[in-house]
Amino acid sequence: MRTRDHRGFSQPHDDKKMAKDFERMEDSNPSANPTIHEVSDPKRRVFVRGGLAAAVAGLFGPLVAGTLAGCATTPSGSPVSSLGRAIGFKSVPMAAVDRIVVPEGYSAQVLYRWGDATGIAGRMPAFKADGSNTADEQALQAGMHHDGMAFFPLDGSNRGLLVLNHEYVDDGLLHPDGMKTWTAEKVRKSMNAHGVSVIELQREGAKWSQVLPSRFARRITALTPMTLTGPAAGHPMLRTAGDPTGTQVLGTYNNCSNGQTPWGTYLTCEENFADYFEGTGTPDAHQKRWGIKKGNGAKYRWHEHEARFDVAKHPNESNRYGWVVEIDPQDPASTPRKRTALGRAAHEGAATALTNDGRAVIYMGEDSRFEYIYKFVSRDKVQPGGAAANRELLDHGTLYVGRFDVDGTGEWLPLVQGRNGLVADKGFATQGDVLIKARQASDLLGATKMDRPEWTTVDPLTKEVYCTLTNNSNRGTPGQPFMDAANPRSSNTMGQIIRWKENGDLDATKFAWNHLVLAGDPKQSRYEAQGNIKGDAFGSPDGLMVDARGVLWIETDVSTSTLGKGEYANLPNNQMLACDPTQGEIRRFLLGPAGCEVTGLTATPDLRTLFINVQHPGEPANERSDPERPLAVSKWPDGAGRPRSATVAITKNDGGVIGT
Repeated sequence: MRTRDHRGFSQPHDDKKMAKDFERMEDSNPSANPTIHEVSDPKRRVFVRGGLAAAVAGLFGPLVAGTLAGCATTPSGSPVSSLGRAIGFKSVPMAAVDRIVVPEGYSAQVLYRWGDATGIAGRMPAFKADGSNTADEQALQAGMHHDGMAFFPLDGSNRGLLVLNHEYVDDGLLHPDGMKTWTAEKVRKSMNAHGVSVIELQREGAKWSQVLPSRFARRITALTPMTLTGPAAGHPMLRTAGDPTGTQVLGTYNNCSNGQTPWGTYLTCEENFADYFEGTGTPDAHQKRWGIKKGNGAKYRWHEHEARFDVAKHPNESNRYGWVVEIDPQDPASTPRKRTALGRAAHEGAATALTNDGRAVIYMGEDSRFEYIYKFVSRDKVQPGGAAANRELLDHGTLYVGRFDVDGTGEWLPLVQGRNGLVADKGFATQGDVLIKARQASDLLGATKMDRPEWTTVDPLTKEVYCTLTNNSNRGTPGQPFMDAANPRSSNTMGQIIRWKENGDLDATKFAWNHLVLAGDPKQSRYEAQGNIKGDAFGSPDGLMVDARGVLWIETDVSTSTLGKGEYANLPNNQMLACDPTQGEIRRFLLGPAGCEVTGLTATPDLRTLFINVQHPGEPANERSDPERPLAVSKWPDGAGRPRSATVAITKNDGGVIGT
């Protein structure tokens, strides 16, 4: 899930473009960290073998259901977890289609499309299919390119708030003439099409509808005032001419995956923020490490009318992005907070769980080539009383970065100033330095360079943690890091899902890990692209969620320049699959329309509705639409006008639990 006009790259084998694997900052890790391969047997490139592998695998065998957070129940009142993890639907066959395809006995309902009114009383402009809505109107409507989201119940499973990200925009669709002319109004409209929506939904019978108007309705955009909190707040690297305090920021954007806290707040993650900044021809070492370079600004051209995105004029502005932002969805007047204690990164997600004594643990990936997996453990326990009682919880705690060792064990390395070489003469005089320069700190500690860590999710029954490593075609190529145990394939076009179990409670610093699956297509001739899937083929895993009964849902994000081509010849559409992790079977549940990514995952507590997002339907291979031919690839969902990202509610026709 990234900015779309520069994602393709050449595979060393066939020069075809692959899944959303970008040139810009995917390879900005020049650290000399030894890879696992350099201290291991080259034969271990696909699996850790032998007695050790058996011992590690034993930790991930048939599992006993534990206590389910939230005590979700079925309509009959029994715990959802009592239904077990078994998958009961018939697999959907792969096909090139321009519609949503779900299994027999299921229905899909389109709910909230780009341009739909958010629901703010007295301010609900209608969508104009020619792209002529104004910037002010866009600030009151659904943004573009829906991504991560969460459902917050207000009345059991029948009414709640849906909070969702709007990652980026396609300017070819957003404006009547695309980018042929460029104005301050277009920049402002683009900024208002980013960010987050809060909408209210209700279910009557089998159908969902948006509550219009709603007192909760809210749009958060790239222009919404926000507060920086935590150890890095006020740091000199965060101070600008517009904000000499280093604590007040305008907006959030490139919001990819997300998190949902037990105290009722939403975590949105700022991912590829570097794509919006026009760098200089002579970037310093810090800018290089974060992919801030000349030419970036051409992608969105914000800097032409919004000077703070010009690095030459405002060198610190980019340091104010790349954070996890906490939002209280039940208080539309609240100020979003960028939680610096969780570290700065091209954040992909923030899966949240609790230790046995009630402290928050957040797992985060960074979706760039050879970047890292992080964990944050709060200092304090979660208090009763919701968001107000836990306002400072995420400002205090310990951030860790993961090292995945060849023997199937791993260690969380603390990113704490003054420890393990994170000292002043290495550029880390304060904890703020460590957090702002989390990549450099992780380089120094020797963390494992991963194949683009995407979404994370925690099994509520067992507290096992999963992370999608979506792909990395640079792995093992000349001049790039070689394969290692956690990232075992060269020119990794297909990706894998890694999982680990902490050595004790979730705050442990040691863990055991293995691969749930190496994605791929067994019909491919290249061994590294075949994978080891037990079930339906897929590649480039991205969205990930373990639901309340323990089923793992997997979404894919293969770029439009790659779908149906090369090693993805048999995979023309993106998809969603379900997995019973105790058995390993993976079964295809859904196909998305042409040119889309399937993303965003959340469910009602009773698991009778699953919400997903369809992002950028109709995206062409060059990843920017032609405004004169907006329907060239897809007519979804309206059949006319312009293709529109949208939220979809999936239900079972008999009213049962999804996936059974």
